[in-house]
Amino acid sequence: MKRIAIVEDEKDIRENYVDLMTKHGYQVEAYANRLDAISAFELRLPDLAIIDIGLGDEYDGGFLLCQALRQLSVSVPIIFLTARDNDFDTISGLRLGADDYLTKDIGLEHLMVRISALFRRIDVLKQPIQQSNIIQRGALTIDSDRMQISWQGNILDFTITEFWIVYALANRAGIVRNRQQLMSDANMVVDDNTITSHVKRIRKKLVKLDANFNEICAVYGMGYRWDVSEVNHSEIPNTETKDTEINNTDLNNTALKSK
Repeated sequence: MKRIAIVEDEKDIRENYVDLMTKHGYQVEAYANRLDAISAFELRLPDLAIIDIGLGDEYDGGFLLCQALRQLSVSVPIIFLTARDNDFDTISGLRLGADDYLTKDIGLEHLMVRISALFRRIDVLKQPIQQSNIIQRGALTIDSDRMQISWQGNILDFTITEFWIVYALANRAGIVRNRQQLMSDANMVVDDNTITSHVKRIRKKLVKLDANFNEICAVYGMGYRWDVSEVNHSEIPNTETKDTEINNTDLNNTALKSK
């Protein structure tokens, strides 16, 4: 039975979520504040953490908890579930390592679908690998058995969502993948802003290792593509920029707009 940790300071809301998820077959542990939650996580990690941002007197307590949990594990899925719906908080939460960011006006069944999607992606990793479990794309190596991605031999700390986005792109290198295709390939349910934020974080982590990294290409009006360079990055200057993000509404298009 999957274990879900809910960190929510409002008692009625917390109990409502506990009741909902218990009825869906999950084992649920609930915490009213950051300190109680992190103390429990240090003893035993949950299979999924659902965290509110404002926790009692701590306006950004959820953000602090996310940071602490990411120090304990880079792979435990984290969902922010909060009343704060502004872009700043959404981007901040995703940059801190959350796999999803939802607001409390989400329908309960929609919430359960998002939770199920996260667990489905974890279960895929546990299935026997029928084909080669190693994908090599230039300096990139993906080991799906160990859920590890390395660049030039250096292992990267990717979240589950980041791992599957890189996997979905690199597994079909050279082919443009739009939002719906990325969701299908990566076994995830996210929105346009979430995909864009995750791609930015993926690039940032790779550029930190290799200043000339430019394999992830944004194709206007279409989606993203993984380009494979045959040259050694350390031997050439970076003369091409591929950091221009896609307009969120354009991700829904299925044809490249002519200029």
